[in-house]
Amino acid sequence: MQGSNLKLGTWALAAYILTTNIKGVSSMKLHRDLGITQKTAWHLAHRIRESWEDGTFRFGGTVEIDEAYIGGKDRNRHEWKVRSGRGPKGKTAVVGMKERESNEVRAKVVEAMNQPMMRDFISTNIDWGATVYTDEAQVYRGTNRNHESVQHSVKEYVRGNASINGMESLWASLKRGYNGIYHHFSAKHLQRYVKEFSGRHNARPRDTEDQLKRMVAGMSGKRLRYCDLIA
Repeated sequence: MQGSNLKLGTWALAAYILTTNIKGVSSMKLHRDLGITQKTAWHLAHRIRESWEDGTFRFGGTVEIDEAYIGGKDRNRHEWKVRSGRGPKGKTAVVGMKERESNEVRAKVVEAMNQPMMRDFISTNIDWGATVYTDEAQVYRGTNRNHESVQHSVKEYVRGNASINGMESLWASLKRGYNGIYHHFSAKHLQRYVKEFSGRHNARPRDTEDQLKRMVAGMSGKRLRYCDLIA
């Protein structure tokens, strides 16, 4: 909030709106609800997104990992951007994981979906004793964890405890927000939107007051100036 000309009540109401709307809120709606300009609402929303942080503990137990590609529906895109091999052209890759025991998720935008990136993502966030479930994609081979995969290519989505349905529910929520609310995430700001949806998922079991307390705590030590946001 440092240097902000907005009243505290405006900040509080914006935090409440973004926290309680599962699919997110566009800057156009936020500017109408708060009585501020669209540019100010856009900046305010991004500052609030900075408060949603992933946890610092390493996942253990049972962990689902999956990837998604963000960038619109193929039927609305140019032919050269449409899928070619694994991973659509012109879309941005996001990788995420969910620990079933805590129901916590983590996700991040990545430049390339490859095995070195995946090994680093897993080693940074998952304990050695965890069991990892994925689909059959090549990128998940060599995870150095107890690992099982489901074969989506033959329409296998659950085999015993092996599935990634929990992680896919986050992607479904993110894509509903993309298509129904925001209509576009630029690659430059995509990580902030990913942080919003994963942060809101992690806070959902708490009541609204505790969600807002967690958001306020997450604001400490952060600042996002407009000139830095558009740089």
